[in-house]
Amino acid sequence: MGKLVSTVFVSLDGVYQAPGGPEEDTSGGFDQGGWTFPYGDDDSGRFITGVFDSAGGFLLGRRTYEIFASHWPGKTDPADPIATRLNTLPKYVVSSTLTAPEWSGTTVVSGDLAKEVTALKERTDGELQISGSGALVRSLVDLRLLDTLHLMTFPVVLGEGRRLFGDGALPTRFTRRCGHVTGAGVSIQTYDLAGRPEYGSY
Repeated sequence: MGKLVSTVFVSLDGVYQAPGGPEEDTSGGFDQGGWTFPYGDDDSGRFITGVFDSAGGFLLGRRTYEIFASHWPGKTDPADPIATRLNTLPKYVVSSTLTAPEWSGTTVVSGDLAKEVTALKERTDGELQISGSGALVRSLVDLRLLDTLHLMTFPVVLGEGRRLFGDGALPTRFTRRCGHVTGAGVSIQTYDLAGRPEYGSY
């Protein structure tokens, strides 16, 4: 069975909305898109490329899928390892309304999320990877289907926007596997899900 692995960019206050550009996602009046840009460096690039090297397929939320589908099909340089994998490996988009995806290799997942994702994990050779898609990631954490979370925390507070783990998230414990801080100050930490939290007192 393949592992379900997520990579999410978050601010210090947990916002994941529109990390890549001003027009990426302005829903809710969010006007701070592109907040990761000042921190892009070779360290981050190497990490992201390394993550994509392990991909066997991609699972995306509807909003992230549309952002990716408007960008990556036009990137056809065979030397670009990220574009090559996104354009050639199977893609699954979770949506109850999308019926005719135009990006080649895309399948719509519209049934029972737990059952469908479990089946996808079983038939994926390599990692089934989620990029962005914060709402989907949180749902899969709550369902205990996510195996590993690569959390890239950027040294900026945004004060608004959609947060990865807000009120109502299912209490969840993670085990840190590894991590480092890039030259630009981005903390990259890899966590494996470890069930419910443990409690005690001092």
